[in-house]
Amino acid sequence: MSLITTLARMEAVREGRARPVATVRHRHLSQRPLAFVPLTTAGETGAPLGALVGTDRDAPRLLVVAQPRNRDLRFAFLAELAEEMLPYLEGYADDVELEERKETDPETGKKVPVQVELCADAPQLLVPSGAGVAFVRLLGRSMRFRRTAEQDPETPFPAPARVPLLGRWLTHYGERSRVPGSSLLLSLTELLGRHWATGQSNLEDQHLGSLLAWIDPPEGVPGAEAALHTETARDGDGQLLHPPAGPATDPAFDNKLLAPAMSRYDAARSEVTGGVAGGEARLRAAEAELRELIASQLRPTWDALWRGVDLLRDLPEGARVADRWKRDRWSYTAHRDRIRAGEPPQPKRDDAVTAAQKLAARETAQAQLDAQEALDDPLVMAGRRLSGEAFAGEVIEVEMAWSEAKVPRPRPLVTVRTEDRPHLAERVKLYRVMDDGRTQTAEFAGEAEPDGSDPGGTCAAFVVRLTGGMGRGKEPEPGSVPEPGDRLCWTLFEHAPRGGPDLPDPESTPWTHGGPPDAAAPEQAPDPVTEEDYL
Repeated sequence: MSLITTLARMEAVREGRARPVATVRHRHLSQRPLAFVPLTTAGETGAPLGALVGTDRDAPRLLVVAQPRNRDLRFAFLAELAEEMLPYLEGYADDVELEERKETDPETGKKVPVQVELCADAPQLLVPSGAGVAFVRLLGRSMRFRRTAEQDPETPFPAPARVPLLGRWLTHYGERSRVPGSSLLLSLTELLGRHWATGQSNLEDQHLGSLLAWIDPPEGVPGAEAALHTETARDGDGQLLHPPAGPATDPAFDNKLLAPAMSRYDAARSEVTGGVAGGEARLRAAEAELRELIASQLRPTWDALWRGVDLLRDLPEGARVADRWKRDRWSYTAHRDRIRAGEPPQPKRDDAVTAAQKLAARETAQAQLDAQEALDDPLVMAGRRLSGEAFAGEVIEVEMAWSEAKVPRPRPLVTVRTEDRPHLAERVKLYRVMDDGRTQTAEFAGEAEPDGSDPGGTCAAFVVRLTGGMGRGKEPEPGSVPEPGDRLCWTLFEHAPRGGPDLPDPESTPWTHGGPPDAAAPEQAPDPVTEEDYL
């Protein structure tokens, strides 16, 4: 947690309202996202009880599993979920634009430009909390390996035809959510928590209603009081007024309402099976009762999710969010191509090479995200300045200098007066964003002597030697060298960090690290038999 976030939490406690920790929205928010609010059965991991799903906040589709222990009903739920989700997920696949990329020619080995398809937009999935993201991953893992009757006519308990395909899409979205900065699958609690700091713990922030009570409390009610009421308020029957759909259910709801209703449903189903008169009517009444109960647990969270979306839409989007969304579009396009090519589902466990590649990609994405958020948002940059990773100040002197190479290059010395205290060492690399959007490089050349303009001694003066961004000539390009009076912000972190060296191909990886054994290596002969091998 940064010092800015800590300060914001303290101010939130004092003022009774969440404090912003960002001035722009750091994630892409689709104009037509698909909201998914799941509900699971207590005591059985991943057993779906119901869900609200849809793109229209006023007309969600309610899916219910009247008896989660019934395999047929659970498959019917998954089939209905696929019927609702797949048209949305596949609806962006054919609207494409052409992008030029460089690929290696297999014959010449040279990089040649080729035109490839890139989906113009990508579907976005919203869930209430981090537990909802985990449930999406669990659904994907449980669905993508199901066999359908068309694939295997002899398989027991065949899955509906579209269920495995939805499992593959949900698995892809769950994996993509682990990439820092990705916006294909978003948790509202994590997204709101990125932009506002409350006066409660991170664990309490996972309750969407409680988090919103801090961000937008009722008029005249402190955030702590509003959050406590949202978490604990119950009606006369002991039921929560704002059930969280976490996606687990509330124990009081399970014991007092859900369990008796399921018992009545089971009894009515037994009557129908036994041919008892009136059983069909009682079964329909029991199903309607269960649908009403489950909807009562889901609707408050559904409304809270869209309320959070409205709050996020009020924030302007960060300048570099579009670049990260474009990488999400590439990811969506690549998965579309894998499905259309008939490739098998994602494996249960990645091999060593794939796992290492994913880890390296996520580390690079995290470094890029940290840099881009700071460059997009002065409030985030303030946190980096407080931690000693950047400093901002006024240029007080510029001295022209050149390198001592055979072809001298400009190396101006810029003196910056600042109140920040960065962690500088000799020849540490520095970076700043120029007016034209390019990044200029420099290095720390030492601390300047005080000139008497700061009698209080609160400021320091640092000498920065420019090393790039000035063109290739002997004289710097116009506007590339700061002038006295300019305000600059230098960072100690790269603005576009890159990953490490490429990993070897699986065919070139030794078997000890997940690759195939080397077939070209001569097979070692066994040890020769000697007299000592016999008793």
